Amino acid sequence: MKTTISKYSFILLLMLASTIVWSACEEDSDTPDQMIDNPAPVDTTPVTLEYKLVWEDNFDGDALDTTSWSYQIGTGGAYGLDRWGNNELQYYTDRVENVRLEDGNLIITALKEDFNGSEFTSTRIRTKDKADWTFGRFEIRAKLPKGQGLWPAIWMLSTDERFGEWPKSGEIDIMEIVGHEPEKLHGTIHYGPAWPNNKQASGIYTKPSGDFSEEFHVYSIEWKVNEIAWFIDGQQYHKIDKNRISPDPYPFNEKFHLLLNVAVGGNWPGNPDDTTVFPQTMEIDYIKVYQLQ
Repeated sequence: MKTTISKYSFILLLMLASTIVWSACEEDSDTPDQMIDNPAPVDTTPVTLEYKLVWEDNFDGDALDTTSWSYQIGTGGAYGLDRWGNNELQYYTDRVENVRLEDGNLIITALKEDFNGSEFTSTRIRTKDKADWTFGRFEIRAKLPKGQGLWPAIWMLSTDERFGEWPKSGEIDIMEIVGHEPEKLHGTIHYGPAWPNNKQASGIYTKPSGDFSEEFHVYSIEWKVNEIAWFIDGQQYHKIDKNRISPDPYPFNEKFHLLLNVAVGGNWPGNPDDTTVFPQTMEIDYIKVYQLQ
């Protein structure tokens, strides 16, 4: 049977089709901005990310656990770093005078003394090839030294150096202070071309009252794919991501290890003076490493 459409019906159908096409085009033109600024959830089921403790040191024994830690001895020459690359004045040792466990704390002590041609001694330890990680939440409860020329640090270096020698393979400074500004906490990454064209990105937290030598605080980072955030006592104060350092290569998705040390003198903190009191100690209550389950 042959069906005919009136002129009026044809006009109505044409108008309806035009409305549908216009509406579709209008929705598509808004979608990109909406997805960037207010992404719509694909699944409304809540997702909970839980961290699991994977490594810790509570420093409860009589001596440092050398299955987890190694000493770096001397003035850096044995590691290709004369005066540790910063004109520092200390000689690092493994002596009980410079490093010991006491009352559940690791105590690193910087001393003013003549030792093997240096005017000061201290300790530097690391977990390289004994405890290395890629990503996680790192928490360190510590009490810091202070005084002109002191430089305590809790930090991380690349284990495999896949991008090349420092700073190309990256450095993550979980905590640093310089002793003449004991109220200022620095969280930093180092990256980029070889020295002297190396680069860094740093965040600073200034304590509202007092300084970090007066009591213990928890220094933390949350290290994820293409992103690192810094915390003091659970409060975030700094964050970087891959875009922040572009177009330089981003070396922070590789395996890193921990280092602890108290340096004396050098380019950044400057040298001790008559106001600096020795001995000075950095006390570590615990280190805990968590990773997402």
